[in-house]
Amino acid sequence: MSRVTYPSAERVIEFNILAITLISAKKADKAVVLSRAKLEAVLTLCREREGDIHDKAVVLLQGLVKQHVFASGNRRTAFLVTKEFLLVNKGKFGIPDDPAQVTNALRGIRENFYTHEEIKEWIKDGKIRPFRR
Repeated sequence: MSRVTYPSAERVIEFNILAITLISAKKADKAVVLSRAKLEAVLTLCREREGDIHDKAVVLLQGLVKQHVFASGNRRTAFLVTKEFLLVNKGKFGIPDDPAQVTNALRGIRENFYTHEEIKEWIKDGKIRPFRR
């Protein structure tokens, strides 16, 4: 297996600023790190995860969505960081450019609706069942 390139905490923070600037959701959005320790823990879990690049991407995506590292833009940031992580490491990124589907799936990830394997399939092939409460 080739060497994996992981995002740094600084890179993730840059993506949070970018996400809030380019993908505005609320007027009150603020690029503020709430927990650097949680951010570092997510990155460590990603590095230590056994499996292929997509297994690591699932851990990265889930961790950034669920740990609420930032004051705003956690899901947007998680999506962007995960996409870059896969592209840099020559992994397949098959999530379609469908904001409604992406928003729905990220909500489901936040609420533990999906299994690891379902998220992995979504990342690779763009297929995921709709999240419903």
